[in-house]
Amino acid sequence: MRHAVRPVSIALAIACAGLLGACASGTPSNDARAAEPATADSQASAFFARFTDDWMRRQPSASTSSRYFGDAEQARMDRELTPLTQAHRAGTRALAERGLRELAALDRNAMTDTERVSAELMDWQLRSLVEGDRWDDYSFPLQQFSGANVGLPNLMTVVHPLRTAADADSYLARLGQFEARMDEATARATDLAARDILPPRFIVEATIAQMQRFIADPPARNPLVATFASRLDGIDGLDDATRTRHVESATRLVADAVYPAWTRAIAELQSQLPRATDDAGLWRFADGADAYAFQLRRFTSTALSAEEIHRIGLREVARIEGEMDAILRSIGRSDGSVEDRVRQLRTDLAYTDDDTGRAAIMADIDTMMRDAERRSDALFDIRPRSAVIAQPYPEYRWDSAAASYTAPPLDGSRPGVYQMPLRKDRLTRFGLRTLVYHETVPGHHFQVALSVENTALPKFRQTRALGGISAFSEGWALYAERLATEEGWYEGDPEGLLGQLDAELFRARRLVVDTGLHAMRWTRQQAIDYGIPASEVDRYVVMPGQATSYMIGQLEIIRLRDKARDALGDRFGPRAFHNRVLLTGVVPLELLEREVDAFIAQARAGS
Repeated sequence: MRHAVRPVSIALAIACAGLLGACASGTPSNDARAAEPATADSQASAFFARFTDDWMRRQPSASTSSRYFGDAEQARMDRELTPLTQAHRAGTRALAERGLRELAALDRNAMTDTERVSAELMDWQLRSLVEGDRWDDYSFPLQQFSGANVGLPNLMTVVHPLRTAADADSYLARLGQFEARMDEATARATDLAARDILPPRFIVEATIAQMQRFIADPPARNPLVATFASRLDGIDGLDDATRTRHVESATRLVADAVYPAWTRAIAELQSQLPRATDDAGLWRFADGADAYAFQLRRFTSTALSAEEIHRIGLREVARIEGEMDAILRSIGRSDGSVEDRVRQLRTDLAYTDDDTGRAAIMADIDTMMRDAERRSDALFDIRPRSAVIAQPYPEYRWDSAAASYTAPPLDGSRPGVYQMPLRKDRLTRFGLRTLVYHETVPGHHFQVALSVENTALPKFRQTRALGGISAFSEGWALYAERLATEEGWYEGDPEGLLGQLDAELFRARRLVVDTGLHAMRWTRQQAIDYGIPASEVDRYVVMPGQATSYMIGQLEIIRLRDKARDALGDRFGPRAFHNRVLLTGVVPLELLEREVDAFIAQARAGS
């Protein structure tokens, strides 16, 4: 994919990042504060590189996703799967604690501005990892949304490279480790159950059903084999005999190792069912309130309490429903609640629930991505070099998966990937444009891919090696949705505008429901009755707090933009503001505000 306007290079972006207006015309300035590159031999730069290398050597699965290492070492990483044992977890925590000690010993006065931001970010992330280890028992190893049963197949079918004969050999080496990794996850689930730490019954049932679907087909038709066989066709020089041997080997591994490991995991979950309850929230555990407070800090990067977030959600729900009601009435839809009228609109704009409808929605998504790229020219002069493509999830994941974005790797060998579940309730044009803007352009793809490509940042920031910060990433994507509305992208399309508002309403309801589930003893049915689909409610149950990051992050980015606009008046430019936010990279919201304040000060000084 090529953009309609050639994107400004990252080298120019570095020079432009702190500017108000220079980059809008493509003219670099002398000020490079927001993305000032570290000197290669600085103490801080050397520490970031050394520590992150050590960290990623413990995370071979993650290193594949980002193509973190050079060819030889990465090739070794691509043959391994990150262990899921408690011993490995303990070693990772020990490394995080060592990193904090070494980071504290650095002289921050000797650092560049970018290095100081990086040091603050690493400190925040490592402290979150160490503190979060206390609550790891509540991250269930087998569950329908992000358990090992989901992560392992996704690594192979979406992330693992298959460009060379060596990649194919590595694929088989990794597939040979599936049994051990799944058995580790199952052993962890067994240990938690022995201590009465169980997922809710409905989560256990959903996970069992998903895992049974994964092993229902003959091994040759399993995604681990079928995707492998299809992608082997793209390897130049791989003869038919070798290809056949590889597919046969993968089929045997799935039959003899993968399916038995899944069967043992299913048996463990089935043994837990009689003891599981339908209590959904973290409140059901003795230290659940403290665990949830940590998750809210982690995901929002704020000190907002559950009660405060709940009230923000209620306020935003009322505001958005009022706006939607007015638009619905303007197009002749006056009867029933907002929810009832939207439900009917969703049905009226549905694709057919068959192969033809699924092909049509994927084609429309591609058209919408290309259109968004053209529309973004007025707002963004720094664009990712990496393309973004859309593809459906494998069918076994349709029931539980949400739309998602996977970043391109450092070496640019794979585009950003937008994945879409094609279950019946997602087969509608209603809200589709907004979802595309969120996941791709100008949402996650612009924000994440630009960080990957920004070589002025340390690699741990380019690759999100220490984890993401959801309030920034999801806040930006939700901000991108709002930006499309503000810029008139829905002009003449009231149904499209309703889709954007409905997506925003969904995130506001998430604030109410997530806090309701985990702090206020809501039941799963209460959350569904409030207007959240069952699969989404189940996601919030197994990922406490994550759903609050979207709107909290969006509201903060909007506040910071309006703060800059009010302070700078006619000198404010959206391109320069977006440059500063995007090239800062993923940071906690407090750190982002400091960067925006610096942006304002530089503009006032005439930089």
